[in-house]
Amino acid sequence: MKIFPAIDIKDKKCVRLIKGDFNNKIEYEVSPMLQAEKYKKYGFKNLHIVDLDGALTGETINLNIIAEIVRKFDFQIEVGGGVRSIDSISKYIDLGVEKVILGSAAIKDKNFLKKACLKFLNKIALGLDAKDGYLSLFGWKENSNQPTLDFLKEVNDFGVSRLIYTDINRDGTKQSPNFEETKKVAILSRCPVIISGGVSSIDDIKKAKKLNNNNIEGIIVGKAIYDGNIKLDELAQELDA
Repeated sequence: MKIFPAIDIKDKKCVRLIKGDFNNKIEYEVSPMLQAEKYKKYGFKNLHIVDLDGALTGETINLNIIAEIVRKFDFQIEVGGGVRSIDSISKYIDLGVEKVILGSAAIKDKNFLKKACLKFLNKIALGLDAKDGYLSLFGWKENSNQPTLDFLKEVNDFGVSRLIYTDINRDGTKQSPNFEETKKVAILSRCPVIISGGVSSIDDIKKAKKLNNNNIEGIIVGKAIYDGNIKLDELAQELDA
């Protein structure tokens, strides 16, 4: 199982939101570059980056920071946050990231998702951010009336190469991921699924690895790292365990 330590960037700083609320965020005294360097030091191969400024504006605000991380460190990087155009996808692909995550724009416009998957084969990840079974949009500020599983059924054959499922009610809370709902998504999905939101301890990582579903590809770990609930050395031990 792949482990994706997270870097969420806002105002050029590493931050974490509580339940996706931009008014309820924690800033950490470490730059995105230094955090990426820490992850590299401990042997992590994958990295999850979110441009939170981009999520709010729909622009690639932190492109230069992400470009520097790509250049300096040999990560397999998935990046998202306000990617709403083919041009924005191209900018990230040209940097050399492994996957570009589409969220709100793909949910609002399924044709955009289909077009992106056709143009950038095996490069598009779909971010499904859900609250109480319904998808949320635009930095989690807007609720949709679209049930998560219904939407997935509609786009399942578009050619998405990875699906990232986040339970917003768990994200940033360290209350453990919503494993049960994630399993439902993984059973339905035709592409591998990443667990996201709520990781609280190394036990959550161990539980994820034991899930009896081969379609779960990995797990994202964020706030628990920054707050010290999970030490990078113990998390790194799970890479080869």
